[in-house]
Amino acid sequence: MTEPQGSSQDGAEPSEPALHLRCVVLPDGDERDLWVQHGKVWHTPVPGARTIAESGYALPGLVDAHCHPGIGTGDTTAATLGEAREQAIADREGGTLLVRDCGVPMDNSPLQSQPDLPRIIRAGRHIALAKRYIPGLGIELDDPELLGQAVAEQAAAGDGWVKLVGDWIDRSVGDLAPLWPDGVLAEAVRVAHGAGARVTAHVFGEDALPGLLEAGVDCLEHATGLLSAGLVDEAARRGVAVVPTLINIETFPAIADQARKYPTYASHMRALHAGAGEMVRAALEAGVPIYTGTDAGGTIAHGRIADEMVALRDAGMPDERVLGAASWSAREWLGYHRLDDGTEADLLVFDRDPRADVGVVRTPARVVLRGTVVR
Repeated sequence: MTEPQGSSQDGAEPSEPALHLRCVVLPDGDERDLWVQHGKVWHTPVPGARTIAESGYALPGLVDAHCHPGIGTGDTTAATLGEAREQAIADREGGTLLVRDCGVPMDNSPLQSQPDLPRIIRAGRHIALAKRYIPGLGIELDDPELLGQAVAEQAAAGDGWVKLVGDWIDRSVGDLAPLWPDGVLAEAVRVAHGAGARVTAHVFGEDALPGLLEAGVDCLEHATGLLSAGLVDEAARRGVAVVPTLINIETFPAIADQARKYPTYASHMRALHAGAGEMVRAALEAGVPIYTGTDAGGTIAHGRIADEMVALRDAGMPDERVLGAASWSAREWLGYHRLDDGTEADLLVFDRDPRADVGVVRTPARVVLRGTVVR
């Protein structure tokens, strides 16, 4: 079996007594027995296992594919390691057992060896231009031509992902604008792919999207301008994933209210907010892969994956597809597994069927992480 991304840093699986569950196992929907031993799921009996569920619905652990365990709460400073740990615990308590870290200003790699925390796939630091992103949060380059070198460094520092800032407000024009020339972007993505890393990009507006897609990025964060830019079908054709972060997009009107000096930008942000649901529906119809992410860190509290799932459902994504976007499909996208024989024992058990109402994920009956019952 191929080791998943980040597995070499996850630490040894804890040695716990064997567990037994009889549940409807999702996504297949068959009722069957599962056994857990040495941090793995098994489909054959393990003698002496303790039964922890005799009914219910077993779901592979939830995924927050856009999360920042390491940004200080309420601001953009680096959290302490202790604060980052508390953030990761809040994510776990919300059912998130796998995190794709989308950039933090501190070294959160020690969290990966703590067996009671979600598995974390790190992306190093955001890469931006000086004065074109939130101060102090990312690496700020003085020259766009340095992007390739910065990408190489962050590819080496992370677990197979690099995070670029694709657009941000340009105060000289008073609106969102791309950060990088198209040729620089293309070379940076080539460098990342050559190093075995995938590239994801923060992008709110429309103008940066053609260059990002042509450069070959693997994922778009937020992507609120995708529909109005007329590039939904192109994203689908290229297999570019989107992580909409709808609960973060809900903050756009407040951001606009604070941008009194930049009325064009404020109006743009309000329009992007208003069109977010339509963008999600268009992306679904076109076949764009969509995954759940909260953008937790700073102003968004950790542990809100259920809120993001409900927001996607309310935007028009069917409940079962939301479950896949937050569980089995997202796990496979990131190199992890369903509840197959010999795979990691990260799972949730619910008394009610979450396929009928994703809101059920707010109340798991059991949470099993690395083969240990943590709730």
